[in-house]
Amino acid sequence: MSLTEQQKEEIKKQRSISTKTKRATSFGMEENLFLAHEVLDHGFVRVIDYMGNDSSIVQAARVSYGEGTKKSRDDKALIHYLMRHWHSTPFEMCEVKLHIKLPVFVARQWIRHRTANVNEYSARYSILDKEFYIPEPKNLASQSSSNNQGRGDTLGKVEAENIISTLKRDSLRCYENYEDMLSQEGKKGLARELARMNLPMNIYTQWYWKTDLHNLFNFLRLRNDKHAQFEIRVYAEKICEITKSWVPLAYEAFEEYQLYNQQFSNSAMSSLKRIINGEDVDQENCGMSKREWIDFCQAIGRKP
Repeated sequence: MSLTEQQKEEIKKQRSISTKTKRATSFGMEENLFLAHEVLDHGFVRVIDYMGNDSSIVQAARVSYGEGTKKSRDDKALIHYLMRHWHSTPFEMCEVKLHIKLPVFVARQWIRHRTANVNEYSARYSILDKEFYIPEPKNLASQSSSNNQGRGDTLGKVEAENIISTLKRDSLRCYENYEDMLSQEGKKGLARELARMNLPMNIYTQWYWKTDLHNLFNFLRLRNDKHAQFEIRVYAEKICEITKSWVPLAYEAFEEYQLYNQQFSNSAMSSLKRIINGEDVDQENCGMSKREWIDFCQAIGRKP
């Protein structure tokens, strides 16, 4: 990760400031405030601000004036009930603002989650840094033969080295051309908003991303999943760690009922009941497609 000395000093200064507040706070989130958590080779996730904690969810659900007299185990039971039945509104009472540095192609996946407020670094106003995502050899794989949007087998050493060499060479060449085209230091060149169109998708961008806890859980459920692309999944994994420190009771319920749960179709549930009753169920009589049957068998720990 590339943080300049000035950026490190700014983070140190931000973390040294302490203010007194009557607002609900989270000890775990206070420890995370402003820290740059490394992701990929040059990326990071930082908490810039947040609102609420586990008690805020409970307070909203009960529409109470304060923390109330309920015990912590009652709060936990209520949060689990809300998550189990997906009563989402109380979770919307908590919000978080993140500063994220990520490759452009990851950002284009991320922005599909249209339930957040986003402000991205402007390449019309500023010149992008010469930083590119270059995968590690272990993360380079061929196209999957069974999944049109996934990876297959890991590339061999020679193939991986060739790919990395090409990525580095092309990235630097595009950036050098970008610099040559720019109007700067008295040279009459191309406007920044036009020069940027030649930059590769693996260049890094940054944005502020603000969302509520309900929509954050939706994002994490989809992106911290084994089917999600590796380069966005590692960001989701890091945000999961941060969220767990922020709202531990809510995150525990999220893991229990959303992140690691299994959803079955009507045909899959019918097949499961038949298997429990001792019936012989296979792909021919299960009423599911081949792909769904394989996923079903994996979910229940059975060979297809």
